[in-house]
Amino acid sequence: MPSGDNALDFATISDIFLAHGSLQSPAFFDGYLCARLALEDISAEDWLGLICAALGVEEPATREDGETLLAWRTLAKERLDAQEMSFEPLLPDELFSLAERAQSLALWCQGFHEVAGEVDPDQRKAWSTPLQEGVADIEQLMQIDADIEDNSENENDLFALTEHARMTALMLYVEQHPGRPDVEKPAQSFEEGMKEEGLSGDGETRH
Repeated sequence: MPSGDNALDFATISDIFLAHGSLQSPAFFDGYLCARLALEDISAEDWLGLICAALGVEEPATREDGETLLAWRTLAKERLDAQEMSFEPLLPDELFSLAERAQSLALWCQGFHEVAGEVDPDQRKAWSTPLQEGVADIEQLMQIDADIEDNSENENDLFALTEHARMTALMLYVEQHPGRPDVEKPAQSFEEGMKEEGLSGDGETRH
């Protein structure tokens, strides 16, 4: 399991995906995760099952991979819930090209919209105007042009768009969890996460 927050980054999750033979981007699943956590939550069991299904496996190849995938969910939830607003979308850093980063932002927005876009129109009307506008903007960001040159102007533009997506995710979470206290909990181990969901280490449900 990663030794700290900084160890759980886009490259780490991408390596796990590649190790399981998948070329899918973690960005899409992170966007999906953030919207699910905001609107209806997603259990450790369901999250791990969703990722395993996407990777085409019944369970992670190693216990360490399983712990990291569970820590991904735990960390996202903790950061969305944190009073200091420390949440950051799981996206490539500056070591990746600007085009790769723009494409990943588009995929993150697609994952987010897959959940947020299914919200009933009447429920959306109860959202604040900034949130409604932000979610609408997320839909537009799904179509962002990833064929861009690496220069400072495009870098600044992409930063601003990413920040807008970040703040929209935070607004969605905060509006669904008014007055939510900032409770710090240690990241779960793979085994602890399974026990929490009533699963044994071999994936069988305990009654």
